[in-house]
Amino acid sequence: QVALVESGGGLVQPGGSLTLSCQAPESIYSGNAMAWFRQAPGEERELVARILSTHITEYSESVKGRFTISRDDAKNTMYLQMNSLKPEDTAVYYCNLRKIRPLMAQAFDYWGQGTQVTVSS
Repeated sequence: QVALVESGGGLVQPGGSLTLSCQAPESIYSGNAMAWFRQAPGEERELVARILSTHITEYSESVKGRFTISRDDAKNTMYLQMNSLKPEDTAVYYCNLRKIRPLMAQAFDYWGQGTQVTVSS
């Protein structure tokens, strides 16, 4: 198995911005959807945003209009640009890649190690 490598977390003040990155091996990057999830202490892991291989995007209602998910296919890298950050955005953010094997009716999820985002004054 191969791993996803994510970076970019840190401490930021409310209203500030932060950009997360997630790089995947080329062998699994092409043709697969990727997503950002987050999990706050005591809460369930939730989907933040998803981007398909076609670059179609989806966002949770809580981040829509503030976050932008993108991917650079030449670099096998996905990004999450986070603007107007709020304290409730504080969580560990996880990179996800879902590899679909349609002929076998299977899906396999790869995960990054997680990066902490803290929004506090």
